[in-house]
Amino acid sequence: MQHVKGLEAGKVHIDGARLWGSLMQMAQIGPGIAGGCNRQALTDADKAGRDLFVRWARDAGCEITVDAVGNIFARRSGSHPDAAPVLTGSHLDTQPTGGRFDGVYGVMAGLEVVRALNDHRITTLHPIEIGVWTNEEGCRFSPAMLGSGVVSGTYTQAFADSRVDREGKVFADELVRIGYRGSIPAARRPFAATFEAHIEQGPILERDGVQIGVVTGIQGAYWLELTLRGVPCHAGPTPMEMRKDPWPCATAIIDGAYAIVARNKPWARVTIGDVRVLPGSRNTSPAEVILSFDLRHPDAQRLEQIVASVETRAADECAKCGIDLKAERTWHMPPTAFDERLVSLLEGVATACGYSNQRMISGAGHDSLHIAQIAPTAMIFVPCAGGLSHNEAEHATQTDLAAGTEVLFRSIVHVAGT
Repeated sequence: MQHVKGLEAGKVHIDGARLWGSLMQMAQIGPGIAGGCNRQALTDADKAGRDLFVRWARDAGCEITVDAVGNIFARRSGSHPDAAPVLTGSHLDTQPTGGRFDGVYGVMAGLEVVRALNDHRITTLHPIEIGVWTNEEGCRFSPAMLGSGVVSGTYTQAFADSRVDREGKVFADELVRIGYRGSIPAARRPFAATFEAHIEQGPILERDGVQIGVVTGIQGAYWLELTLRGVPCHAGPTPMEMRKDPWPCATAIIDGAYAIVARNKPWARVTIGDVRVLPGSRNTSPAEVILSFDLRHPDAQRLEQIVASVETRAADECAKCGIDLKAERTWHMPPTAFDERLVSLLEGVATACGYSNQRMISGAGHDSLHIAQIAPTAMIFVPCAGGLSHNEAEHATQTDLAAGTEVLFRSIVHVAGT
């Protein structure tokens, strides 16, 4: 049997070419129109991707269980079968115009860890599980990270079952249709540790020339919807100074929001990705302008201050303009701090492997956000070209993906014991 000393001596490695081959083979399922993937949750393509993973995991000697929300767990036995497992994984579902690496890299990295353990005949004390979380993306069924959210207790099974897509198809029905309505409850259970490997989905690692991002946590987010109500009027006859047009007020609020975020750099973020104008006529001043803000920061107190400041700016501007305001916080993702011991472990392993690394905050939400509520958790990032993700042009190099998986492999062996 191979022991930890073999790892420390650099004699045991994962197979980067095999990892890449698995990623490319999975990418053929639900192919996009421009080199990416369209494998949305609980579609036929998602079923095909799940089926392929299950077959590969069984071939690697894993036992498969599926829970009631469709999460898949592939378990490699340990010498202490009653010990809490070490979990790794991510998701296989994609955006409609998704890439080949978002989510799927974490699942294939977990599979490669198991395959490498088999190659080198390493028996761990703790069992190791690869998790495939259901509906991480949230593009078909809202909200995102639904499968991990049910396990953490953030959402109930009934809530998940009742989700409906744009075509009126129900989550529970689609789960049954593709054959992944499992028999075990989607509920909390003990894990010794959980790891998730992922592409960064941002430009920082590439910009800094760093190979491994050691993720210390996930920044918090608020979705704030501002509805500005004016009085619609004809574009020609009504003088500008006599109108109750929401737009001047809206532009002042937007300028103010960007200024507030600039005062809270480098981690504050504001995105206004959805603006609706009613009635939406070219020659009628609007009755309503609806602004949807996404506001983010890794510090909970600072995030609350940013949101409150935007709300205050909106109230002040609307009062000056005589515009009615409705402000609603429609969604909140609290900041999440990962386990310091696991963060330090990843950092030490990356350094020992000779990989450049740096600590960083995740700007995007991941299933690890929910799982960190129930188990010690940490994440590994690798660079992606141009920071692009949720885009068919998403790309990561075979070298960087292998490096992240090597760090994952050695960290899991350290925690699982041999």
